[in-house]
Amino acid sequence: MDGRGWPSLSRNGNSFVMAIVTQNRFSGPVTVFQERRLPVTATPTGYAALIDAYDLQVPLPRTLSATGERHKIFEKEGWRVYSPRHAPHASLEGHLTFALKYEGLDLAVLKRLFAATGPTPVEEVVRAKPTGAYARRVWFLYEWLTGRQLNLPNADRGAYTQVLDSEQQYAASAKTSSRHRVKNNLPGTPDFCPLVFRTEALERFIASDLETRAQEVVAAVPRDLLARTAAFLLLKDSKSSFAIEGERPPQDRIQRWGRAIGEAGKQPIDLDELLRLQRIVIGDARFVRLGLRTEGGFVGEYDRDTHMPIPDHVSARPDDLDRLVDGMIAFDREAAQQLDPVLAASVLAFGFVYIHPFEDGNGRLHRYLIHHVLAQRGFNPPGVVFPVSAAILERIDDYRTALEDYSKRLLPVVEWEPTDNGNVRVLNDTGDFYRFFDATPQTEFLYGCVQETIEQDLPEEAEFLKRYDAFRTELNLVVDMPDRLSDLLFQFLHQNGGTLSRRGREKEFAALTDDEVGRIESIYREMFADADG
Repeated sequence: MDGRGWPSLSRNGNSFVMAIVTQNRFSGPVTVFQERRLPVTATPTGYAALIDAYDLQVPLPRTLSATGERHKIFEKEGWRVYSPRHAPHASLEGHLTFALKYEGLDLAVLKRLFAATGPTPVEEVVRAKPTGAYARRVWFLYEWLTGRQLNLPNADRGAYTQVLDSEQQYAASAKTSSRHRVKNNLPGTPDFCPLVFRTEALERFIASDLETRAQEVVAAVPRDLLARTAAFLLLKDSKSSFAIEGERPPQDRIQRWGRAIGEAGKQPIDLDELLRLQRIVIGDARFVRLGLRTEGGFVGEYDRDTHMPIPDHVSARPDDLDRLVDGMIAFDREAAQQLDPVLAASVLAFGFVYIHPFEDGNGRLHRYLIHHVLAQRGFNPPGVVFPVSAAILERIDDYRTALEDYSKRLLPVVEWEPTDNGNVRVLNDTGDFYRFFDATPQTEFLYGCVQETIEQDLPEEAEFLKRYDAFRTELNLVVDMPDRLSDLLFQFLHQNGGTLSRRGREKEFAALTDDEVGRIESIYREMFADADG
């Protein structure tokens, strides 16, 4: 192997030479790391050091670590700078231990790292500290990620330790691995396992117990009014989901998709169910190939002059789709049942949209999966669909930011070429980047949307219908008219701030007297003055 080939050095038994090579891999203080400036001159540490030393082509972690010269720890511009006393030994074992201790798990980096080192250096890390908690975690992760067993006997000593530090990242229930003497609490499988860091924002969301709050809001709504409120919210969500994609489909297609959303959570997610939903979303499939993609895919624009693709996001390779979809299905049936419902919904839904398994319909199916998990877990009250898409539409810029948080870090490591039909063809192995990613910002965004639907949309819609019913009752005391006309009259008043427009008075409602118009406008203002204001 080349000068970075630890296995060949180890087989020669030259421990002294190997130690020198180990230390020479890692750089000293720098001001720029892979085009990202450091806030001060500092030494890349942990994942940053490993990525640099082994030339790993991976999406960079959202926050990188370095050790500075001053005795304080601070975060700035995507860096967490530690004091000199935190500096690890300049070795594979040193930086791996630092990463697991302070940075949590980045499974994509670790898998590429193990491919670069090969098994022998990892075996030596474990043999050097056979009872060490970090060494045994590294050992387990190597075998779990690569599917290959190291040349090591089963561990017979050392207290059991968690693979994922649950104080740093959200974990699933643990399964014992006696070979490594660890508790495997990873929330997924080697085919699909995005992770979410604990943050102050997410801890506040979870502690607020929005599920109970939703039940309280629903309990305050009369039963007959609740059914109508639920119907309006369902239609609102369906319409908003198409609007996010820039589409204005006919009403029957909106209603059909709304009915599908209303059934979310009743059927387990598998490929057949996803294909069924795609057919509903697309409607007219004459110009769309249904099913898993057989070609590349991207989200972005085209150069006006050359018509070359300008991707903002490149989808997973067609060759990886079967395994990735199987991984999502396994996540939905296993880990998602153990995680916080909104967190599980975020991981599944954003994982799906990054993979982009279909030629069309991915965005709406991505948002459907949010409803699926929440309904399946009983997070939303029976019969009530939170209009999450409506909240997303209102926060569309934040939604794009959440989507791009990972896409911008993914794009630089995807090698692609344009195809003759204006598509892209991915040239390198990228499957791991779609099964392992940090879903923290996406989860914070989704929790904010769910909170908005519970605290605002649900009670406001119920209150609106309550006032509307009162308006209709009072209107009938002034003049008797068919429901169609009373609805139209309300729309005119609603659109014109409580005043019947000249057009309305001259055409549809010319038969109303001035006194009747004045009384009707007064009723509307009494019912909706604060709402319109």
